[in-house]
Amino acid sequence: MMDIEFFICHNKKGEYMKFTKMSLVAALLIGSSAFAIENVKVGGDAKLFYSTTDATGGTANTLAGDPDGSLFEPDSSAADVALSLDVSADLFKNDLVSISVGAGYTVLTTLGLENNLVSNVWGGAHTATAGNGASYPGALGGAKVENASWLDEAWVAVTAGNSTVKLGRMELDTPLAFTETWSVEKNTFEAAVLVNQDIPDTTIVGAWVGNGNGTETFGQDLNSNVSGLGLAMGAVVNADGKFGTYGTDGAFALGVVNNSFKPLTAQAWYYDVQKVAKATWLQADLNIEGILAGAQYSTIELHDAIAANVDSDVFAVMLGYEMKDTLTAKIAYSQVGEDFSAGWNTATGSGASKLYTESWWTYGQVTAADTSAIALTLESPVNGVVDLGLYAVMTDDGSVAEADMTEITLTAGKSFGPLDTSVAYIYTDFDVTGVDAVNTVQVFLTLNY
Repeated sequence: MMDIEFFICHNKKGEYMKFTKMSLVAALLIGSSAFAIENVKVGGDAKLFYSTTDATGGTANTLAGDPDGSLFEPDSSAADVALSLDVSADLFKNDLVSISVGAGYTVLTTLGLENNLVSNVWGGAHTATAGNGASYPGALGGAKVENASWLDEAWVAVTAGNSTVKLGRMELDTPLAFTETWSVEKNTFEAAVLVNQDIPDTTIVGAWVGNGNGTETFGQDLNSNVSGLGLAMGAVVNADGKFGTYGTDGAFALGVVNNSFKPLTAQAWYYDVQKVAKATWLQADLNIEGILAGAQYSTIELHDAIAANVDSDVFAVMLGYEMKDTLTAKIAYSQVGEDFSAGWNTATGSGASKLYTESWWTYGQVTAADTSAIALTLESPVNGVVDLGLYAVMTDDGSVAEADMTEITLTAGKSFGPLDTSVAYIYTDFDVTGVDAVNTVQVFLTLNY
């Protein structure tokens, strides 16, 4: 738990003495005579993620003199633990206005596993300091990974009628700027968001996104002397959770989501990332008695200062069928324009997207320029005993690189009360001379509280 210390000045020289300290949660719940705090919710989770691969090369493998890679070897493996605590409360409520607040805190730690059981980490929020190569032979290039902690959310929301304004640090979930939750860490934003629902069955969203903490990756911008190692396999957060300007000068977003015809959800979004790019996203999803269908179309146009006359688009379609508590099956196809990649999350460097064809693990492939992709998804709860999943993606890279990819993922998951467990096997093959197919095994443990 993070403690907050308060200081008071006791002389003209500006010298301070410690007054008191309290936990972060206690500080968040302090009220005044003006507010009656109600509906307080405290929760979060503890995650332990592990991954191992037989991929050829890799920084840790090469530094250790083992470029071939082997499953379950330290230099081919990664692990991380993330602890999160979230709290929210209603401060004020009457017939006209309600006010609520929320905050979240994340701690990311290796538990000292680096240079012992694993030589890589999941999260990009870690920093590292150089160590003695003799003390840390090969692993991490003799580097010691530091733990990280940061305030990932801190917001206030005011609701009046059918409109809500939310200000501060928060998660966002829009097609081209969103919080990624697949890794052990999550990126968030500093933004102002207005949501209005005066029109029946219609939600209008307007947002100004000023800052974000998902633009760097561990090993690329650490402000440390191990820059360039690139040891985080699931990096979506800046070093130490640091927030920086989103894009160049922030971004505007406007979205409309309509559900007038109940089986159909349609949405349209427009983005203006100042001095960087303008983008759009159109999507329609249909669910009629288990029959699933969907279409997506997105465009991106780079600002002339970045690259003159460069734009691209991507479209995707999906068809599927869902038998409740039995089986969900989907097949999808997408195609990206020839000149530039399109459809990816602008908030991180992971390459992840919300396209129907997005791969389970190897992000950035289905959104690459001049690439078509086919994806198959099969999910079944198997009578509530275990949740099974099969995810297959095949890409056809029409660029000069011709880096066609096949990825097949098998997953099995089971919940034991508050504990969610799952394991995944991933087969990844790039049709590139000299690049071998890769086998990856991952284990995910999440304790919800």
